[in-house]
Formats: sequence, structure tokens, C-alpha cells
Amino acid sequence: MKITVIGTGYVGLVTGTCLAETGNEVVCVDIDAAKVQKMKDGVVPIYEPHLDVLFERNISANRLTFTTSLEEGLAHGQIIFLALPTPEDEDGSADLSYVLNVSEEIGKKIQEYKVIVDKSTVPVGTAEKVQAVIAKNAACEFDVVSNPEFLREGFAVDDFLKPERIVVGSSSERATALMKRLYAPFVRSGNPIIIMDEKSAELTKYAANSFLAAKITFMNEIANYCEKVGADVDKVRVGMGTDSRIGKRFLFPGIGYGGSCFPKDVKALQKAGRDEGFEFKILDAVINVNKKQKTILLPKIEDHFNQSLSGKKIAIWGLAFKPETDDIREAPSIDVMNALL
Repeated sequence: MKITVIGTGYVGLVTGTCLAETGNEVVCVDIDAAKVQKMKDGVVPIYEPHLDVLFERNISANRLTFTTSLEEGLAHGQIIFLALPTPEDEDGSADLSYVLNVSEEIGKKIQEYKVIVDKSTVPVGTAEKVQAVIAKNAACEFDVVSNPEFLREGFAVDDFLKPERIVVGSSSERATALMKRLYAPFVRSGNPIIIMDEKSAELTKYAANSFLAAKITFMNEIANYCEKVGADVDKVRVGMGTDSRIGKRFLFPGIGYGGSCFPKDVKALQKAGRDEGFEFKILDAVINVNKKQKTILLPKIEDHFNQSLSGKKIAIWGLAFKPETDDIREAPSIDVMNALL
């Protein structure tokens, strides 16, 4: 199939490369000319284990190409993925300006039926907004689909090639058939393609990330309590994790979650709830506890040095928010360093 991916950030590049790996012809579009040239030269602009091998192989096979031309990308792809930034706005909401601005251009430029796929993490109702923006100028039929990504940094290639599930939000049988055909090579082992409405698909991503953030935060609270009463949190973790209802993952305590997804998505869901007059009280607690957790080591450091850190040289081992990534966005290490200054 002929696929276009607009945006070559973390999600876009992994998506484009992995779709090319299964034999699709993929064009990736980005406005950054210098970045596009580097990718044409075989330079992977992000760090993600195993991505470089697939990247080089598919460029060599002419299945993966790059351009700054939106027109070229739209002419090529039958399915158009929007893998654009949705950064946190000042009020905590997701900024949809990149998504909607590109959607407006798509409406002006498409000349035949396309499936437009929201791959970015977006609030409930975004597919409707994208549909309306494109429809203002489109002279042909098109469908808008929600297809959230569930990629873990450090494991993104495996997560894409061997997904636990694929979520597709679509109200169009024509678009749904194309999405099922595209993803067929990824679900041969029986993992499901779950078809639902667009709003439910959009919320599924926010709900999943917020639940995992809450799970991490709960274990951090348990760890803090263990220190008070002399219990061993690692033993507690094992005892909890062997319960199949709870599971073993995301039970490791630490100094708070970070990265490009959890902090942004939890706040965005919190803000979306408030916009509807609904208070996610549990998310309020998760955000507040995580903020305090990021600097919970400071009192221990101060105690060790008898409350005097003046003139001390302190090394920070590990800046990224998790192993196997170079991403320091919202990393607890930054909060620790700022608090030490």
C-alpha cells in the first residue's frame, strides 16, 4: 500500500519505518529541510533501539523516502497519517494547532479519496474537528480515522511490529477496510484490531496513559509508606504483581514519572474533564503526588550532609526519564538538579 506520514518526530518516524518494513511504500513529510536531508542521507534523527537497522534497510529498498513537499506526500499516499506534535498548552490542554493547520492544507490539496489518520495523541472530539477543517476546502471524498499509538520509548519498534492490540476509531466501512488491510501483517498471531467510534479511540489513549501514571504513583506512595514502617517495597511489589488482576508491570517505585507522554496526557485529560464540568479527582492526586515525588531525594541528601550542601559537588547518574532512551523531557533528573542549585 502507498502510505504518507506527516511529521517525522518519534511517533512519525517509527510508524513510517515499521510500515515500510512490511512492504508498504512510505513517504515521510516534514517541514524541516535540514532534518529531511539528513534522513535522506541515512541519518536517524532520534535514538530508538533497532530503528536504525530497519531505517537503513527500507531506504535501500526504496520503500522509505522523505520530502518537505506536502503536495508530494498527499499525491502519494492513499492513507495519510498525521503524526504531529500536540504539546501541552499553558492551561494544560493539548495544543491542536499543528494538527488543524496541516488539516486545512490537506483540504485544499487532496484531489482523490484519502483516509486521514490521527496518529497523534489528541483529545476527544479531535477527529470531528479535523473532519470539519478538511471539509471546508475538500473537493473530493475523504474519511478521518483515529488510530492512537501505544509505543514505549526504548521498545517502540517491537511495540509497533508486535502490538498487543491495534485500536481504530472509524465510522466508515471503507476506511475501516483499508486500515484492517494495512495492519493485517501485524496481527497474524491473533492480537486484535479493535474497531470503535472515533471518540472512544481518542479517549482510550488518554485513559491508558493516565491509568499507568496512576499505577506508578500508587507504588511510589506505597514505597514511601514502606520506609516509614520498615517494610520492603520490593517484596510488596512481587507479592502484588503475582496477582493476575494487578500484573507485574509498572510496579517499580522511583522518583516519579516523566517523559513526553504521561505528564502531558494526564494533564490534558484533567483539563478535558474540567471543560465538561467533570473533576478527575484521582488525576489531581496523581499530578500532585508525582510533583512531590520528583524531589523526594532532596531531604535524604540534605540529611546525609547535615543540612549543608554549600560547596558540594554532586553527580547525577542518568538524565533521561527512563532507560534505553535519550529523552529528558519532564525527566525527574531536571527537577533534582534545579532543586540542588
